[in-house]
Amino acid sequence: MSEMTQTAAKPRIERSATASRTYTIFVIIGLAALILAPMFFYPIFLMKLLCFALFACAFNLLLGYTGLLSFGHATFFGGAAYFTAHVVKEWGFPPELGILTGVVGAALLGLVMGFFAIRRQGIYFAMITLALSQMFFFFCLQAEFTQGEDGIQSVPRGHLFGFIGLNSSTNMYYFVLAVFLIGMVIIWRFINSPFGMILRSIRENEPRAISLGYSVARYKLGAFVMSAALAGLAGGLKSLVFQFATLTDVAWQMSGEVILMTLLGGIGTLIGPIFGAGLVVTLQNYLATSQFPVTIVTGVIFMVCVLVFRRGIIGEFYASRLGRKLGFEHRR
Repeated sequence: MSEMTQTAAKPRIERSATASRTYTIFVIIGLAALILAPMFFYPIFLMKLLCFALFACAFNLLLGYTGLLSFGHATFFGGAAYFTAHVVKEWGFPPELGILTGVVGAALLGLVMGFFAIRRQGIYFAMITLALSQMFFFFCLQAEFTQGEDGIQSVPRGHLFGFIGLNSSTNMYYFVLAVFLIGMVIIWRFINSPFGMILRSIRENEPRAISLGYSVARYKLGAFVMSAALAGLAGGLKSLVFQFATLTDVAWQMSGEVILMTLLGGIGTLIGPIFGAGLVVTLQNYLATSQFPVTIVTGVIFMVCVLVFRRGIIGEFYASRLGRKLGFEHRR
């Protein structure tokens, strides 16, 4: 009996080893590409891509690994942008403390919104997050510190740790890259922890998770707050990169945009949202000066992906024969 068990387990061990080697190679190639990217591409474009990639990955933490569809993630992204911009410009905070303030503010917003939203499921959960997000939007429209429709402009980037000037695009890019990598490591550790395993069980079969004695509401709230904090990390970075925070950052369209990015890349995958964010940001950047309407082109691509790539582009690659051979499906 033990020999049969060992024989059955051997292919799984081999697939796991293949997946680990493949991931290591791809991570090294990806890191090298990101480090060398400013030599070939405009740094502002790359920084925008990294900010939205982190935002999409934070959203995917909630949708892909917990099964909760939020229509209000712009609250955390834009709220952190406002908090960071305000304390950096008005209170003279250094950039690292400004971003930390934005993350804490986004986490608190996530705690409040999640406290009410997790009491419902499915479409009701999504509608509650949308309603609360719209309430925050109108708060930002009326609040004095957000400066209404003008937004907070001319936000100084300052000096990182007091001596690294972030007005240099190169310095700012590598700072954004470092924060992005830290955020990705946090997400990877989170989803591969026992906490992340329980979130997946809740996504797959919530009644069974409840029957096993898990406090599902607490785990959902924890995932919601973590997702909000990481979305806030992306929003705070974005406000320093572009040196402003506006109502666009908290509008419902921003929530729709991050949903689009995640679905295009593939929910429940670590790399999918990054790919989806890269695709959307690239289309926005290169079609902005052309005669093609960006929204229509993005909509057509989304329709094609929904019809052809039901799991998202990266999700379909993972499920393909090549993806299974490389071990990606095993490591989803």
